[in-house]
Amino acid sequence: MIWPRERNGGLQDGSRSVAAVRAALFAALVAAFVWPAGGAAQGAPTAAAVPVEEFELDNGMRFLLVSRPELTTVAAAWVAHVGSANERPGITGLAHFFEHMMFKGTHTIGTRDIERDLEIIAEQEAVQEKIRAELREQRRRYRLGEIDDPYDPAHRTDTLNALRAEFQQLVEEQRELMVKDELDKVYTDGGGTSLNAFTSNDFTVYINQLPANRLELWFWLESDRLLNPVFREFYAERDVVYEERRLRTESTPTGRYDEQADAMFWQSHPYSWPVIGWASDLEVISKSQADEFFATYYAPNNLSAVLVGNFDPAEVRELAERYFGRLARAEGAAPDVVTLEAEQLAEKRMTAECDCQPQLQVRYHAVPFGHGDGYALDVVAGVLNGRTGRLYEQIVEGAQLASSAAAFYEARKYAGVFNLRAETKGDATPEQLLAAWDGIVAELIAEPVPEDELAKVKNRVSADTYRQLRDPFFLMIQLAIMDALGDWRYLNTVAERTNEVTAEDVQRVAAKYFEPSSRLVGLYYRKEGTEATETPSELETLPPEMRTALMSQAEAIAQIEDPAQLETVLQQMEAQSAQVPEEMRPALDWMRGVIEGRLAELQAESPEENGEGGEQ
Repeated sequence: MIWPRERNGGLQDGSRSVAAVRAALFAALVAAFVWPAGGAAQGAPTAAAVPVEEFELDNGMRFLLVSRPELTTVAAAWVAHVGSANERPGITGLAHFFEHMMFKGTHTIGTRDIERDLEIIAEQEAVQEKIRAELREQRRRYRLGEIDDPYDPAHRTDTLNALRAEFQQLVEEQRELMVKDELDKVYTDGGGTSLNAFTSNDFTVYINQLPANRLELWFWLESDRLLNPVFREFYAERDVVYEERRLRTESTPTGRYDEQADAMFWQSHPYSWPVIGWASDLEVISKSQADEFFATYYAPNNLSAVLVGNFDPAEVRELAERYFGRLARAEGAAPDVVTLEAEQLAEKRMTAECDCQPQLQVRYHAVPFGHGDGYALDVVAGVLNGRTGRLYEQIVEGAQLASSAAAFYEARKYAGVFNLRAETKGDATPEQLLAAWDGIVAELIAEPVPEDELAKVKNRVSADTYRQLRDPFFLMIQLAIMDALGDWRYLNTVAERTNEVTAEDVQRVAAKYFEPSSRLVGLYYRKEGTEATETPSELETLPPEMRTALMSQAEAIAQIEDPAQLETVLQQMEAQSAQVPEEMRPALDWMRGVIEGRLAELQAESPEENGEGGEQ
């Protein structure tokens, strides 16, 4: 789950669009818990330390347990300590692709005939090896200028078309053997409500939530996914990834430019390519490469599990040994990311025209997760954000230059980035926003933040920490992410460490990291001939990229034809609605209205399918 051209005639079935929509909605929900908060909170509650019990199996798999006996459920996750940063050119997108593959089933889940299933996979790979040979020739023709795109269907040779037809026959035969979405069905029948996953630059997380008395089901199914995975529809699944890319990148006003900005910003680090991967790499990734990737990064000594809820810790240990203890430890540790980001010596600037409100994006190189300066950078973001923050007071409400503005510090595992994004208001220009931003930065460096302003920000951090740790589902997610980034104990120390940040620290990090030579400036202008799209009032307070993503999903929902699939999305939303923070509730209600509106349209088009009789 994360955000090319449409290939092979587009989607082969509507469920793919639904899967992408469900993933996007969940991504927005998770982002709401980590995005900079709004106004400051006075007298915020102090979050107590999370009482985590930790143990490790002989094969190296680690478990983090938080017992909450007052609950009736268990929120569960396991984390593969691998993301797009662990890839290389040629296999970009593979970490995210695995997220898809891990839902395809096992030797017992997802098939009616495992022996023939495995035979078909071997036959498919033999055909794909011949296809890869043909694609090598296509790329040679491309380099010589004989064709303008080696993967364009219009340039396929007769041999390539014949091989693709042979492969498609094998795909259809395998689909006859498949039990579609059986993993999801088994969990749903067992009371599971939140089966999902998400991939980042640094990790991949698989999540679920079950009744407390069905916890063994999770241990069996998740360990079976790792012990006996079957990567069905390996090559056909690329269409799903392309659709996800289309929804999150191609179909959003600034998506492709944001992707280009990433490639410009990161000069040497593997953060430079998108998590979803380059389309040309997805065309040629082989199953043998995927098998090697799985053996390296999905070994138990590269995995962690998190359980939050009602369980007996002694029973959990026994279940962990019985099920996950079956996994064989890898001979060595997964290779570390060793390429450091090269020092940026001069400002980088990108100008773009898009069907969007003119806007400004500024990115600065910052520090990775766990670095001491990260706490002060978080405080800087707090000083800038919210209704009482300097961005709102000076350029939104004050100078009336921006309709929205937000800043955030993102600490990744190996490096960090401080990002500003703002949309213009009225006739204001991106250059005016940049000048205003430079003025705010100069003020941060020259003058200490007043103590009362600093106290409000610190209170807000405490309130946010309390909110994140109070909800068991998002506590599970936070523990998984922090463990993957380097240390889950960050959750127990962030409030205290933030409280220690001084006004001098704010001045110091602003001066150190907000150097013009260390930044990328993106200036986005409205493309001639395009008109402003009216933003729903429920989404106006969201950051631009989150707002754009949700509006893109609304467009995808309008294309779904199956009411049952829309009902599934609604059920997912309802299951997670209680966990949505207040600032996201208007957006959730808006999206619910979009789905219900589409359901009403479909029911009006086909009344006889809804028990109302009548003619077509």
